[in-house]
Amino acid sequence: MQNSTAVINLSNITKHYEMGSQIVKALDGINIAVEQNDYLAFIGSSGSGKSTMLNILGCLDRPTSGQYHLNGKNVERLVQNELSEIRNLEIGFIFQSFNLLPRADALGNVMQPLIYRDIGFRRRKEMAMEALIRVGLEERVDHLPNQLSGGQRQRVAIARALVTQPSILLADEPTGNLDSRTTVEIMELFDELHSEGHTLIVVTHEDEIARHCHRVVEMKDGMIHADSSSVEITMTTNN
Repeated sequence: MQNSTAVINLSNITKHYEMGSQIVKALDGINIAVEQNDYLAFIGSSGSGKSTMLNILGCLDRPTSGQYHLNGKNVERLVQNELSEIRNLEIGFIFQSFNLLPRADALGNVMQPLIYRDIGFRRRKEMAMEALIRVGLEERVDHLPNQLSGGQRQRVAIARALVTQPSILLADEPTGNLDSRTTVEIMELFDELHSEGHTLIVVTHEDEIARHCHRVVEMKDGMIHADSSSVEITMTTNN
């Protein structure tokens, strides 16, 4: 049953691939609701389905069957340009590899998602600057990606995700290319964003990252194996 208060509702979602004569069930009957201001991690080993889940949640791929409602809108059967519009309006992406434009400075990278909206250049620049200030990079706005540290590049990527004021922030292994100290800094920033009311979904294979999140969904063989608060998981681990 659909949860009317949720930002995301997945109902009986499947994703099947043909591999020769075999059918691979990457997702096999997923039912989950994500509420406004949830701070959720999808975890699981390679092949568990979490990458496919990321693609479905991010409207990068369509399910084979089932229903996906994002802010009450049924999105799983939209055509490609409609999916692109939904991604631009509703989802802020944060990637492990940053995915920054190498020849654009920090400000230009953060402005990029706003180009596809009917917003004048001056306002786009103001919004991008506000996002960079929010992540503590106001002194690096004119730096190219190769002039920034890994942590700074990830902060630019987070600012780019924030600038469109999306319904959800979707982070794919967001600390995978960072050292341990920078990882702590980025996760502290995520914690702050959550405390400000943002909805965050993190896809990770690292238990330490998942423990930052308030809800942990473990995937196995294309299905949800467990759905618990991180407090419950910590207590189980310590017992």
